Amino acid sequence: MGRGPSYVLANRRTGEPANRRTGEPANWPTHHMDQQLLLGTNNRHKVAEISAMLSALRVRVLTPRDLGISEDPLEDGATFQANALVKARFFSEQAGLPCLADDSGLVVDALAGRPGVLSSRYAPTDQERIARLLEELRDVPERRRTARFVCAAALVIPAVSCPSVQENPARGRSINPPAEPNAAATTEILETGICDGAIGFEPRGSGGFGYDPVFLIPGLRKTMAELTPEEKNTISHRGRALAAMKPHLLRFLA
Repeated sequence: MGRGPSYVLANRRTGEPANRRTGEPANWPTHHMDQQLLLGTNNRHKVAEISAMLSALRVRVLTPRDLGISEDPLEDGATFQANALVKARFFSEQAGLPCLADDSGLVVDALAGRPGVLSSRYAPTDQERIARLLEELRDVPERRRTARFVCAAALVIPAVSCPSVQENPARGRSINPPAEPNAAATTEILETGICDGAIGFEPRGSGGFGYDPVFLIPGLRKTMAELTPEEKNTISHRGRALAAMKPHLLRFLA
């Protein structure tokens, strides 16, 4: 199971359904870098992964930090999808730009789905999160250590004339204020990617981040942290969610 359900959400003002486009072109066309896309994260690992996956789109990728946005939304949703939308809506409204945000985590069957939406808050650091996970699974046999990574990606296209970001040698990037919202409504799109696997008994590999060193890929006899970035982006939960999101990005940002 690699891809979850696709949702093109209703128009937030009118309640009318947005148009839906499915299917992925065999070859992604490239475009001039005249469109801007805000990522709803300052996590350098996520920024690097997402930027690499979207490189063919030739959009200018920005982060909240690039625009001087220091606030973060309260991620109090009960699902990955809800939290992804919270982040995408918040940063899109702050900047007046299209925003792509994701919420992802690890779901372990033997732990009744934990850590789930609390994956990044399971302990203060990656190392401590892995240690807690392995301790909780200490007496669980190999056959019952099944798990999956889940990533919900949310794209919010605001109903405003997008502001422009300019380079200023003295101050770095600055953002021009967006225009007032027009009569059209915000468009919201959700895609979900899933990567099935199992939890190993000890960390292996130096790549990736988070729970990657203990997440075993079926058939490969490798953890996610032992894959190259290219291999990981092909099969990962985030890679699958963004692959499903690409047709929407092409439609709205091309």
